[in-house]
Amino acid sequence: MSDPTSPRSIQISGLALAFPQSLAVYGTYEEAQRAVDHLADAQFPVENCMIVGTDLKQVERITGRLTWGRVALAGAASGLWLGLLVGLLLGLFVEEGGWWAMMASAALFGAAFGIVWGLAGYAATRGRRDFSSVRTVVATRHEVLVEHKHRAAAQEILARTPGLLPDPFAG
Repeated sequence: MSDPTSPRSIQISGLALAFPQSLAVYGTYEEAQRAVDHLADAQFPVENCMIVGTDLKQVERITGRLTWGRVALAGAASGLWLGLLVGLLLGLFVEEGGWWAMMASAALFGAAFGIVWGLAGYAATRGRRDFSSVRTVVATRHEVLVEHKHRAAAQEILARTPGLLPDPFAG
């Protein structure tokens, strides 16, 4: 049985392999996934494998320019949804005739709150970030790790199919 306190084991959010060794390094996640899927199809115990993304990069895609009007509109839209949710919850406790009035007033208060909150946040940036964007972290390499006792069998399985075991000397 493996020792989870061993310095050679990998402990990340409950994911663990004791004494992992590199099986192969791929340029894309899909290639690494294909290799592990091939191992699974060959009845290899894939619970002894792990795909690890390495060489991480943060990528930020600029989606548009921010203006006071756009910020107010986005704040109103998000506040409206929040107001509708609150109105729906409070509407459960309102008498029969007042349900629509509760929903409408909660939506209006939510939109107003969203506008004020959005504009206050935008004003706090003092023009240092006048654009909207979407950010993500991507891995540029994907390494398949396998328990040391299964590495030779995994290499043998992948070596039988051309293209599944990358050339370690390829640049």
